[in-house]
Amino acid sequence: MHIRSAGSLSAVQLKMPSSAWLWAVSVVALNGHLFCAAAYERTERNCSLTPPYLPSTAVNTSVQLQELRAQMLPLNVSAYIIPGTDAHLSEYIAPRDARMAFMTGFTGSAGTAVVTQTKAALWTDSRYWVQAERQLDCNWELQKDVSIISVAEWLISEVPAGGNIGFDPFLFSLKTQENYAMSLESSNRILKSIPVNLVDQVWKDRPQIPADGLTRLPDRVLQRTWQDKVEQIRSLMTTNPYQPTALLLSALDETAWLFNLRGNDIPYNPFFYSYTLLTLDEIWLFVHTNRVTEELKAYLSASCTGSLCVQLKSYDSVRENLMTYVAQSDVKVWIGTEYTNYALYELITPQEKLITSSYSPVLTTKAVKDETEERILREAHVRDAVAVIQLLMWLEKVVPVANVTELRAAEYVNRCRSKQKDNRGPSFETISASGPNAALAHYSPSEETSRRLTVDEMFLVDSGGQYLDGTTDITRTVHWGTPTDMQKEAFTRVLMGNIEISQTVFPSGTSGVRIEMLGRRALWEVGLNYGHGTGHGVGNYFGVHEWPVGFQSNNIPFKAGMFTSIEPGYYKDNDFGIRIEDIAVTVPVHTKFGHNFLTFDTVSLVPYDRKLIDTSLLSAKQMQWLNNYYEMIRRLVGPELDKQGLQEEKDWMLRNTQPFTEAGSSASVCSSSLTLIALVFALHNII
Repeated sequence: MHIRSAGSLSAVQLKMPSSAWLWAVSVVALNGHLFCAAAYERTERNCSLTPPYLPSTAVNTSVQLQELRAQMLPLNVSAYIIPGTDAHLSEYIAPRDARMAFMTGFTGSAGTAVVTQTKAALWTDSRYWVQAERQLDCNWELQKDVSIISVAEWLISEVPAGGNIGFDPFLFSLKTQENYAMSLESSNRILKSIPVNLVDQVWKDRPQIPADGLTRLPDRVLQRTWQDKVEQIRSLMTTNPYQPTALLLSALDETAWLFNLRGNDIPYNPFFYSYTLLTLDEIWLFVHTNRVTEELKAYLSASCTGSLCVQLKSYDSVRENLMTYVAQSDVKVWIGTEYTNYALYELITPQEKLITSSYSPVLTTKAVKDETEERILREAHVRDAVAVIQLLMWLEKVVPVANVTELRAAEYVNRCRSKQKDNRGPSFETISASGPNAALAHYSPSEETSRRLTVDEMFLVDSGGQYLDGTTDITRTVHWGTPTDMQKEAFTRVLMGNIEISQTVFPSGTSGVRIEMLGRRALWEVGLNYGHGTGHGVGNYFGVHEWPVGFQSNNIPFKAGMFTSIEPGYYKDNDFGIRIEDIAVTVPVHTKFGHNFLTFDTVSLVPYDRKLIDTSLLSAKQMQWLNNYYEMIRRLVGPELDKQGLQEEKDWMLRNTQPFTEAGSSASVCSSSLTLIALVFALHNII
């Protein structure tokens, strides 16, 4: 247990049993003595007590449950399923689509809620069990599972035979609906599609859509006009052997990419509510038309009726217009099943009028960056590296001598990014985690959980920025004191995994899942592993997780020009977490005999913590890659630091990118020197 000194944070985090008590300690120094006053508040609910105990973080959901059940009665619905997504099956959703959070009080990013007339239950994964116990009131059961089979089994036990189980088809993917239908098939329970969302009917203060609307990207970040892209996609439609007459686009990034438009409807993602129906001679864009300015109407050629004229239609009329189109003879609609909701899918009948692929041709085309997109995305990472270097240099100085919290570190890096050219804010909520908090792979600090950073613990920061020319995502793990041998070995093996993927050579068309184990092999050799994916795609001022690129089984094969993260890690429960994440682009590589081979070129440009690298574990080839990477940081980031007049940051970068000369060396700046630097920094009142 580490008790913070007087003048630091007033709370002490203790390792406690699952019944978790928060021991708040205030310490006052008086005449050389310490006086402590302790107040106890249990941080998780206890529904077995009479009356039940609820922490201050729990949300009273009695009113919304009563009102929802009243909506269910006239529809003869015995249970109602509430997913945690939106009508576009987005990873990040707008506040107005957080229906699960409104009904339950639980704000985690993954989960499913179900309400009957007498019970309510929430399903979520292990990342959020503690959070759920802190936010749910005793109206809710917590089911520690995420499988549809588990939800279906609970429904069968709670809903009488012949009962209807309602759901909003806009919030179900095709796969989700199919899995529920299969799980309930022989149970005599009926899955009932209700296109009008029942939660919306009782959500009186549901957030509005932002007043400001769509914006077009400047020409300087574009190689292809929206007309070029439309013709490119139409050519893919005509070469499809099943001969679709229309393509339905449902994912928000599909329409944004096609028309070179951006919005701000979704936190951290520059998207806007939209669908597109693209035929061989018409373009229907479904948006909130009141948000489309006269300038944008001219840009989209919205006043004409030709094949390159965009017909603007109301966002809420997509079902009606799709029904009208499908009612015609000799039409076939192509959809990507991963992002098309069931509400639209169920309209495309008979089956002869439906053409499916996992991903639409827009998503697969967007995954390969053109020359301009690749160039400017690289440039965005150079500027982004400056902000991360500023953070790491600042923390190195202030942590030994000042009260710096996880939350303050997150705010600092976002402030540094905001000063960079073309920055449009963070690309996701910053993960700023020290000690045991870093063992939670997706932890983000809050006022209640933010810990003080110390030289005795590891610190993990996973952050990113949105820029007009690109989206960034980078993770670095550091230690300002003396790491344990185990921490150094774990970090080095995570780094080895990153390097092994980064330097591998593979045939174009190789699936990422065939490469993924290279990121784990060094960890596996000593019995370590990590429980998250190894990488995901990244866009050009788009989502920070851009499908369908990555290392999972449902990602598309790699081609030249694809950007992906490479992010192995290791997490020791209640102790520390390590993740090293870089963005890399697939590039052609010359081999001795073969042609059409690829490798990864890393575009993230921030040095790793030298203190945590045990070079005796690295092979000569890995050491060479590391030195080449550091030389590239100097070559690309150095001029940018000069340009911005950041000499101190450049000196820090040069110290931390010195080449490694032999196995076992670290070439790191000694801890006493760092402490001296920090003290001088403090004396000059820079903190």
